[in-house]
Amino acid sequence: MEKYSESEQDTERLGEDLVKQLAPGSVVAFTGDLGAGKTAFVRGMARGLGITQRVTSPTFTIVNEYEGGALPLFHFDMYRLYSSDDLFDIGWEDFLRRGGICAVEWSENIEDALEPDTIYVEIRRGADDHQRIISIKGADK
Repeated sequence: MEKYSESEQDTERLGEDLVKQLAPGSVVAFTGDLGAGKTAFVRGMARGLGITQRVTSPTFTIVNEYEGGALPLFHFDMYRLYSSDDLFDIGWEDFLRRGGICAVEWSENIEDALEPDTIYVEIRRGADDHQRIISIKGADK
């Protein structure tokens, strides 16, 4: 499925819509250039879960945990990881067992560790600076 976003708010709404289809333990794997809108999409996911905390990129912490919504949201940034071995060193399996939603930016760095039922979200720049083309694979809608 391919969607178009004309603004950061549109991208957030797409994240909010997607999270309604997710179950505990779901993994959403993101790809896209720096500044493409991956964190904006995750902000929408958090809002869809009822999380009121400020959602920021976990670039320097590797994972941000957000609780207080229908499900916990674990927001990963794999930019600084080099392999799935690094992923398991940070306790990936523990996060999966906790029954929240795992949103994984720069997922291509750990692709071999992702399960077959992972939902993939690719965000690309469109014709102008504000437009984004968002491809979602593995979700019903």
